[in-house]
Amino acid sequence: MKIWMTATAFAVTAFLSAGSAFASDFELERACTVAADASTGRVIYRKGDCDQRFSPVSSFKFPLAIMGFDSGLLKSPHDPVWTLRPEYNASAREQAFKTVDPTIWEKDSIVWFSQQLTRKMGQEKFADYVAKFKYGNMDVSGDQGKGNGLTHAWLMSSLTISPDEQIDFLLRFKGRKLPVSEQAYTLTEATIATFQGKDGWEVHGKTGSGSLRDTEGGINQRKPQGWFVGWARKGDREIVFARHVIGKKKSDTSGGLQARDTLLMDIPVIAANH
Repeated sequence: MKIWMTATAFAVTAFLSAGSAFASDFELERACTVAADASTGRVIYRKGDCDQRFSPVSSFKFPLAIMGFDSGLLKSPHDPVWTLRPEYNASAREQAFKTVDPTIWEKDSIVWFSQQLTRKMGQEKFADYVAKFKYGNMDVSGDQGKGNGLTHAWLMSSLTISPDEQIDFLLRFKGRKLPVSEQAYTLTEATIATFQGKDGWEVHGKTGSGSLRDTEGGINQRKPQGWFVGWARKGDREIVFARHVIGKKKSDTSGGLQARDTLLMDIPVIAANH
């Protein structure tokens, strides 16, 4: 199935927990949430269609951080600091970020920093990491005929992953089962943004926002999508989670913020299933 094919819409009222008060113009067509116990790997919550693959968009900055710290290109949450250059073709929003370190990169989701990281890594090493991580379909070829996989594979292009596969990746990350150094784990954990979830849950994660493609391969802004993936702790409990949403009309609210802010409200209900 091609990822831009429209799936049958389903009722999402029951998907979000009662009391979720996030105000948004983002109207859901479909959604999935999966969560698993970080220590046992047991899936404790799964609602929605969670086995279909979609572009990871900026949620891919999570594995990119692991690659960066393991390769030594990234040194710490605040080192290196890279400077925006005109040839990076940064978006209007990102032009405000003249200097960026790994923490700012993850928190503010700076695309040009990701693309400089992969350029410094090189195609062969980049592809090798994606394969070793068994990340989704592992296709880093990029847009057909453009040879841009090194800088665009994860941006509504060739690389796709399902929510179920995001959970598998997160469990291997938390279980220290990826073929990377211990430093890569600890520095990534220190760099990924932290949020306050409802009822005292400390949530760490990365958003991702984009749109599905239409039958012609173009970006369909009437089908926005969003991710929020990561892990959450409360007391002696730790879970990993992946939420993916698809809207049914163009929205001023990004899909990633929709996924993140609703999950922060819903985390107690998700975690209650254990």
